[in-house]
Amino acid sequence: MVTDRRIGEIWFTAEARVAQSLLVKYLFTSEKLSVQVHPDDAQAQAMGLAGGKSECWYVLATEGDARLGIGLTRKVDADALRAAALDGSIEALIDWKPVKPGDFYYIPAGTIHAIGGGITLVEVQQNNDVTYRLFDYGRPRELHLDAGMAVSAPEPYGRLPQHVAGDNSVMLVEEAGAPFTLESLVHDTGEIVRRDQGPFWFMPLQGSGLIDGQPWVAGECWLIEDRADIAVEQPLHALLARPSV
Repeated sequence: MVTDRRIGEIWFTAEARVAQSLLVKYLFTSEKLSVQVHPDDAQAQAMGLAGGKSECWYVLATEGDARLGIGLTRKVDADALRAAALDGSIEALIDWKPVKPGDFYYIPAGTIHAIGGGITLVEVQQNNDVTYRLFDYGRPRELHLDAGMAVSAPEPYGRLPQHVAGDNSVMLVEEAGAPFTLESLVHDTGEIVRRDQGPFWFMPLQGSGLIDGQPWVAGECWLIEDRADIAVEQPLHALLARPSV
């Protein structure tokens, strides 16, 4: 699905018969998106939902003063967070981090976050439709303050920033408790990337080649249900995601 409003989105989905625990999107923003938070699996399931939503962002391109809002500049209590959401001062509480191509952030459930304008990024997330908007810049969409307050961690983001140089393969998400793993793959022409167990999501950012004889190119997303051999014909830089369970 592609839209051409304040946010352009390309969603990658498979046939309905295929279990899809993860969702991959390309996002293209022209202005700040809403301030949001998501519950974790336990919180979501306690409310009768299938699961929560942790996600991550890999920045592909930026324009102007591009920033991602991740966590708060200081810890506040729930009453102060609600008041800030209602009067709009929550925007000043958000920690707006300047970003450039190659920057990467893992956003655990409970992290208050927003995407600024002028950013193209790949978003990998749990495939659960559970988003609580805390602030939407006066746009006429529903806010979810009660639910959002209940699952928010109103505090600074405690993780170090990551930057992917693109010249070596590296694990980006592999921590205990994360609902998926994510690696950045770098391979030269003529190499074969073999994965013996699926499912996994293969997102080529650069290069071209074959997957079990079928051509792949940059900008696609492949859901591999079982094993696969990925042949590299032009130098590869890709993201590869797997569900943790």
